[in-house]
Amino acid sequence: MHRAISAARKAIGEIAVGAVIIKDGFVIASACNKKENLKDVTAHAEILAIREAEQKLGGWRLDDCEMYVTLEPCPMCAWAIIQSRIKSVYFGSYDKNYGALGSAIDLRKLANSKLKVYGGIMEEECDKLLEECFKELR
Repeated sequence: MHRAISAARKAIGEIAVGAVIIKDGFVIASACNKKENLKDVTAHAEILAIREAEQKLGGWRLDDCEMYVTLEPCPMCAWAIIQSRIKSVYFGSYDKNYGALGSAIDLRKLANSKLKVYGGIMEEECDKLLEECFKELR
C-alpha cells in the first residue's frame, strides 16, 4: 500500500488516488488518477494500472495479479478489475457513496466473481491523503 500512496501523491490537480498491480511479488504497473490532465473520464488510477499491466503481460487476463489502491474502486474500475481477472484487491479508504466492492454496492455479486477484497488497509493514511487533496482542490 505504501507504493499506491506514493503513486497517489503524483496526482497533481487530481483526486489523489494511486493504484499498483503486483504479480509474483513484483510491481508490474503503477498509476495515479489523470482524468483532468488527460481529459479522459476513464483515466482513473485503476484503469491506467490495468492498461499498463496488460501491456507488460501481453494480454488482458491479469490472472494471479493483486491490486493495491488507496480508495475503494468505483463501479467502472471495479468492473474492469473483475473482468481482468485480478485475484485480489487491497484498498485503503472506503467510499460509502461510490464504492463498488462492498460499501455502496458489490459488483462481485453481479458477476459471480471470486475476486477477494480487503478494505481498510492503511486506512488512516489514505483518508488523510484524500482530505489533504480536497483541501487543495477547493
